[in-house]
Amino acid sequence: MWKPEIIGSTRSSYTRVVRMACEEKGIDYSLTEAELGAPEVFAIHPFGKMPVLRHGDVQLFESKAIATYLDRRFPGPSLFPSEPLAAALVEQWVSLVNTLIDRTLIRTYLLAYAAPKTADGKPDRQAIEAVTPALREQIEVLDKAVAKTGHLVDDRYTFADINLMPILYYMQLVPEGAEALGRATHLGAYYDLHAARPSFKSTNPPEGPPRRAAG
Repeated sequence: MWKPEIIGSTRSSYTRVVRMACEEKGIDYSLTEAELGAPEVFAIHPFGKMPVLRHGDVQLFESKAIATYLDRRFPGPSLFPSEPLAAALVEQWVSLVNTLIDRTLIRTYLLAYAAPKTADGKPDRQAIEAVTPALREQIEVLDKAVAKTGHLVDDRYTFADINLMPILYYMQLVPEGAEALGRATHLGAYYDLHAARPSFKSTNPPEGPPRRAAG
């Protein structure tokens, strides 16, 4: 059987999401390190975003599509529930995180620290202060969402949790994010619980700015 090849950066949180899915299912995969817009990424993704997947004759882009394929193609714990409501709830949280929370917490807030567009290269305090109220609001929403079971969907670990955890990893590294997580008792416990999973530990990124330019 062909071994799935994931092409992306170890610093990319979306690449990490796919790697975590493989680790959870026990899939033997390879990682080809690549930068955004690299030729091998552009060969599969029309806009050069990561990660992309090669598996025999199969080529896929977008992390959720890749994870869905891997979950259905390989044995192991199911990351996407088969029951209609639970499946819809996973889709709901993945969509919210990818379209709203990622844009606020990673692409706006975190990159104001990691890749500021300031003349002196220092953190963009104007952008940070402007986005902090939305950051706190979204952390509070997530705190309420995991309060009952410690998971986003029912009392099970699903792709919805996998998709969120790399964002929280970066949030706890920067001041306002760490402060907001510290106040979010349920979300803090959620992070500590799932950060102990082998799939999370084995995919920890090296130091440096995150990349999440995919979907």
